[in-house]
Amino acid sequence: MAKTIKQLADELRVSKQTIQYHYQRLPTKNRQKDSQGKNVISLTAERIIRGKVAKTLVANSQQTYNKKATKTSKENNELIATIRREVADLKSQRDQQLATKDRQIDHLAKLIDQQQQLQLTTVAENKKLKDHMQKLSRLLEAPKSARNQQENDKKEDIHKNNPNKGWWHFW
Repeated sequence: MAKTIKQLADELRVSKQTIQYHYQRLPTKNRQKDSQGKNVISLTAERIIRGKVAKTLVANSQQTYNKKATKTSKENNELIATIRREVADLKSQRDQQLATKDRQIDHLAKLIDQQQQLQLTTVAENKKLKDHMQKLSRLLEAPKSARNQQENDKKEDIHKNNPNKGWWHFW
């Protein structure tokens, strides 16, 4: 059954101009007119036009896909470049922070070392002072014990020289 250009355009969901374009490029044996002089499309012509429209649609969709893919690819490349810059910036910030932390750790280690040295010095000085105090204490005790001994000796001498001079001897 023969169709009009409009019917085939509606069926294939393309414009009448597209069907007209392909129809005019058909060999003359495949182009027909009805009794009123309108162009009609035979089954053979319809198959040929369908094939060409399908190829055109596929080519167009491929071009559209390629354009979208190219656009998407460009967008992706820009996004990748942006992300790489951000990663580089973050790495730089991290490296700076690590360097700062390293300096702080070194400073704290030095302070701890100084504190330990100071504590060792203080302990050594305390030990010296303690030893010195013990020597002084011994020196102070030696004269005291010598004095005590002298007093004891004197008491003994007094008792030897004054035997029985207690008050109870008078009774």
